[in-house]
Amino acid sequence: MSRRAALPAEVDGRCVFCGIAAGSQPASIVVDEGEALAFTDLQPVHSGHLLVVPRRHAADLAELPAETGRAMFSLAHRLAVALRHTDLPCDGVNLFLADGAAAGQEIWHAHLHVLPRLLGDGLIRISAQWRVRDRPELDDVAGKVRAALRI
Repeated sequence: MSRRAALPAEVDGRCVFCGIAAGSQPASIVVDEGEALAFTDLQPVHSGHLLVVPRRHAADLAELPAETGRAMFSLAHRLAVALRHTDLPCDGVNLFLADGAAAGQEIWHAHLHVLPRLLGDGLIRISAQWRVRDRPELDDVAGKVRAALRI
């Protein structure tokens, strides 16, 4: 069971992140740079947990224009560096984007978490504990993704 409460994905029938971007919903804005803006997460894992969202609605990565994704990542990069220059506890940073329900997406407006990490905080991380795959299997997967890029 998650310790995070369910957040409203919509307020008055409108996407909550669109409302924040439009200034009609409250948020603690860190920076607003046209295509993307960043604000503090309402339910932070650690102090300094930030969200970077596109100003224009995109439910997921498939709807997100590439240039907007670049703007979001660039802003997240700058925020990650900035977190290390604050007095907030920050031993490292994860950038995390959940794309789709199976990945844990809860609000259907693409958003990138900038998550300060603390040594030993116990959060799940991707690690080298997964089964090593053989080269033919990896080559097959690479070929399938390469082919899909031509779409």
